[in-house]
This record gives sequence, structure tokens and C-alpha cells, in this order.
Amino acid sequence: MTTSPELRHPGGIGGLAGRSVSRIGFGAMQLARLRADSDAAGAVVRRAVEGGVDHIDTAQFYGGGSVNDILRQALAGSEHVVVVTKVGATVDPGAAVGVRLAQRPEELRTTVEDNLRSLGRERLDVVNLRRVDAGPGIRAEGDQVVDLEDQLAAMIAMREEGKIGAIGLSAVTIDGLRAALPVGIACVQNAYSLLNRADEALLDLCLDEGVAWVPFFLLGGAFPGLPKVVDNPIVQTIATRIGATPSQVGLAWLLAHAPHILLVPGTASSAHLNENLGADEVQLTSEDIAVIDGIAPSRQP
Repeated sequence: MTTSPELRHPGGIGGLAGRSVSRIGFGAMQLARLRADSDAAGAVVRRAVEGGVDHIDTAQFYGGGSVNDILRQALAGSEHVVVVTKVGATVDPGAAVGVRLAQRPEELRTTVEDNLRSLGRERLDVVNLRRVDAGPGIRAEGDQVVDLEDQLAAMIAMREEGKIGAIGLSAVTIDGLRAALPVGIACVQNAYSLLNRADEALLDLCLDEGVAWVPFFLLGGAFPGLPKVVDNPIVQTIATRIGATPSQVGLAWLLAHAPHILLVPGTASSAHLNENLGADEVQLTSEDIAVIDGIAPSRQP
């Protein structure tokens, strides 16, 4: 694996697509809130890199394309940063949420090209194929119901062409991952937190197969079945006792839970970014972890 020795590595060092990366990275989606202030958005990204972040998660459809534009400018000269993007959806101003599914093989290729242009890169380090088989959100209908095998064939072709460095999967079932493993899968992104452990068997399979686990909604979310970690009274009690914030406890538990977990908490605030990076200094005792492990996790609907 390659790494940048002059940087600190918040959360320690993990592996992603054959490279060493800090286990605490950065999720770029919330930068869309700063699309009208590119200087402020760029400052958050640069602060993350200065703090040791070398793994950033993004997508062309974040902020209608504005997030990738921010990253292209802010990451100039930061070639050591692994940028992970995703395909499976695309910008659609006419849709209720500004995004529509784009699951067909030809759409995957188009969105890879869109990411290459907006990020200003000749090759994308890692591209996650965002399926719609598991977790919260919409499900595919009509021509958006596409076999995983057909999608992987398109992804493999682009990897062979040098457009993609490595392939990941998102919102995938355990059977889907098993089917895809022979292709070579770098990471899996599914909804997961200390309060939502429905995919524990999938997490274990990733550990066995050397696949990085990069959870989204890692502190909960607004969807049903995804309670917010910071609102849990047990988490709050532990945080108060050890002088940390509830979100830091939630992140620290993930770091302690399994060595292949990589975190990409998102924010548009430098102060919140610093809080997230500080999670690697939170020392949970074995008793703390046992208490948290004993919290009855929710199950996704």
C-alpha cells in the first residue's frame, strides 16, 4: 500500500483499494449547503486535508454537480487524497429531490464521464455502484430494474479502460456482494450505525474478504428505522462522563467495532469537522463498548 508519511492519520490507518488511508475521512455531500460560497466550502475541504483526511466521498449528483466542482478546486495539488465517487443516480432538476435513478449500463458510463469532467481527473480512484436493493430510499422500477451482472460488466469495462481504479458497491445485499466478489470489490457502503446494525452479517463478510466497510448514515438519519445516535440517552451519558460529544462517541464506537470500518462523516462546518476528527482521541473503555453493544439496535424497514 502507498501512503503519505508526513500526515497524521485520524482514526488510525485503514485500507482502501490497495492504499493506506486515514480511517476518518470526509463525506462531501453537505458541501452543497455552501454552493453559494465556494471559498468557505473550499476552506472546509482544505482544513480536512490539513487535519490528515486522505479519503473523501462524493458524487456528481451532490448539490446538482456543485460539490464535485468544489472538490476539483480545493484538492488541486493533493494527489494523495483518495476520492471515491458513486454512480447509479444522476441530477434531475425536475425530480422531487433533484435526483433520479440512472441504473442502466449506458447511464453508468455517462455518469462516470460526468464525474471525470467535474473532478478534473483522468481516472476515478474508486467508483461505488449505488444499487437500490437495501437500506432506506427509493427502489428501482421499470427500465431502472437492472441485473447486477450487467452493471458490473459495464464497470469492469471502464476499469479496463483506465477510467475507474477500483469498484465498490452501495446499498447492496449480502447475496449481491457474494455475487460480485469475483470481480474485485474495494468497499461497501450501506447504512449502518451503533443503532442500526441490520447488516452485521454483511459487515462480517467484508472483513473476511478484505473489503472496506464505509457506512453512510453512520450517526443515524431522517429515514424511519435510522434513529439519531446523538439522541440516545446511553450514548449521551457516556459522552458526558468522558468529556466527549455524543457524535464522537458514535464515531469512536465504529472505529472500535471492526478494523475494516472507514468513516466519512459529512459537514459544511469547520468546527464540526474538527469535532469529527477529534473522535480518534476518544477512549472508550471495554465497559463502555459492552454497554453500547448491549443497546438494542433498530432494524431497517
